[in-house]
Amino acid sequence: MKKIELFFQGLAIQLLFILAASFPPASSAQTDTGRLAYEKNTIEVASKVSPSVVAVRISNGQTRQAQNQPRGLAGGSGFVVDDEGLIVTNFHVVSQALADIKSEDLTLAEGAEVTVSFLGDPDTKHAVRIIGANPDIDMALLELEAPGDAPQPPAIRLGDSDDTQVGQKSIAIGNPFGLHSSVTSGIISALERERPGLVGIKIPYIQTDAAINPGNSGGPLLNSAGEVIGINNAVLGPAGIFAGIGLAVPVNLLADNLDKLRAGGLSGLAAEALDLPQRPRLGLEIGLTLDDYPPPLREELNLPPQGVVVTGVAEGGPADKAGVRGPQEVVVAGPFSFPVGMDVIVGVEGRDVARPIDVQREVLERNEGDTLTLTLWRDGQERQAEITLEVLESGE
Repeated sequence: MKKIELFFQGLAIQLLFILAASFPPASSAQTDTGRLAYEKNTIEVASKVSPSVVAVRISNGQTRQAQNQPRGLAGGSGFVVDDEGLIVTNFHVVSQALADIKSEDLTLAEGAEVTVSFLGDPDTKHAVRIIGANPDIDMALLELEAPGDAPQPPAIRLGDSDDTQVGQKSIAIGNPFGLHSSVTSGIISALERERPGLVGIKIPYIQTDAAINPGNSGGPLLNSAGEVIGINNAVLGPAGIFAGIGLAVPVNLLADNLDKLRAGGLSGLAAEALDLPQRPRLGLEIGLTLDDYPPPLREELNLPPQGVVVTGVAEGGPADKAGVRGPQEVVVAGPFSFPVGMDVIVGVEGRDVARPIDVQREVLERNEGDTLTLTLWRDGQERQAEITLEVLESGE
């Protein structure tokens, strides 16, 4: 028996050696390239970028409640975008302080004030002025009133949102619920998640599961290189609280419009449309895209792959004179109803149309008396309609 016990003891010792050889202790190098490497990247990005992220606050005056802001909290986030110290934020964050959100000069309401605070001294507020805004993409540009009295952190480098891929790392920095310089991380969940923005123009949002809450609006969404790939904008969830779906405006939309923001005043299609009663129009309404129709209904109606739906035609207007047809009836699909029998605009001036903005842009670039050629789909066939723009009291 003793020999048998010694045999099993020796066998156990050999097995321990084998197991130890199979699972060597983790070296510090292996740890650095594993879990901690991911953490170190987040730490490095947050440390480098956070000083250039600001909390934006609106105080005094008759401020309006911001989108996705709980009662009593007026403000959001922003970040330094250039060497001049200019700060980007969402227009909806600062529009609460404006005397008139349709005013070209972006004058603040009486007694209202917009301030920012930096990471190093979050309790010190620095007054800023709103120098430019583009409601189409919900962007605004702020300028420090006394730049010499404020910190001068470096601008955050803008990345390329067209290179962003689903699954890559994302880091959000901002001021959720007034908690200064909060950092969250996750991944890019989806791209080109088209939804209507602040003024109804659709934005191809970046979707992320990095926690974004009220107060994050206007702050940067970053990649692992610390570059801005998006500007945090909205939350899809109950009562505006984060539920795993945050939306950010692609940074390329900001980059494309940055010069106009620097030039000052309102810019973009929504700004141009403010004087619409004096501008020429087509005399039609385009409130839906074909993407709004359920796929089974699209298939049953034999609708084209893409286009915008003519939901109304002004009687006696330019489109009416050109024979454009509005909805003939309505069909019900589930809890929703959809117009049918109307023309669908699938092209304008030879270019494909997928969103209302594709048509709106062409109209706003033309003058009264100019002709616009639309490609219309009706009952499975396409035709061209030449419409002469006129100044009308209502319509598109």
